Amino acid sequence: KIMTSKDNSGLKDQKVKELNTADFVTPVKKHQDKQRVVHRKSKNRGAGKHGFSESNPGIFEKLLPIKKKVVHHEVFELMGQGELPLKEFRKTLLNFYPLVENFPKFMALNLAKTRCHKPGHEEAKQWLIANIAVEQNHAKWYRGWAEGFGISEEEITHVKPTPAMEAVVNYLWKTNEMSTVPVCFSATNVGIEWATGEWSKKVEAGVKSYLDKGLIDGNRKIMAWLKAHTNYDDKHPYEAMELVLGCAENETELNDSLEAAERSLEYYKIALDDCLK
Repeated sequence: KIMTSKDNSGLKDQKVKELNTADFVTPVKKHQDKQRVVHRKSKNRGAGKHGFSESNPGIFEKLLPIKKKVVHHEVFELMGQGELPLKEFRKTLLNFYPLVENFPKFMALNLAKTRCHKPGHEEAKQWLIANIAVEQNHAKWYRGWAEGFGISEEEITHVKPTPAMEAVVNYLWKTNEMSTVPVCFSATNVGIEWATGEWSKKVEAGVKSYLDKGLIDGNRKIMAWLKAHTNYDDKHPYEAMELVLGCAENETELNDSLEAAERSLEYYKIALDDCLK
């Protein structure tokens, strides 16, 4: 069939329509699609046999008091109400950036320790590979959030966190370099991600309040990091709990894992306290 100019015009219109439709596929939507695949693969590998959830933390119940202090910290309560002064909000965003930026690197250190002959390690390896790929986007989205609150590229790129925040990052570096696979999962993916998934939900509403008041720049990237953590990322800590139990070889290693998550949360709270000084 010979294509006429009219046919060509229609084809061009269709391509423009497809292009415009693609513009509405946000980074978060792509992230969510990837996460659906990650969680489906986790389910197929048998993850979830202990049924860990918000209402069923199992042996991790001992972490609830310190986790509560992080989730309901004054910083996040004020953010959620849209009442944290912009100066303190910017300070918090800047100080937490090194934690966000280094997070997939912590997981990569743990990945390097997995061994195919050890119980639970194959599942751990597959989970880490899938989630490291997803985590790579988070620093970029976090920078978009910071940009909306008036933080420049120069500021966030060369940020020097407070000693309290540096302590969190250094603890996670040390743990993921020197500790066993289940201990690393517990310190990183349980201790940090469990609390983060919960406070993100309230802060998302607060950020919308700042937008409504015209206090911040409403760029389309500003909500990407929060939306990622309030949707599919909130499953990470419960999957990590399964992996801790699957990889721990004895009672001592399990106790060490619980202590590592508790210490992460303790450092987390100290860093938040420092944001209000």
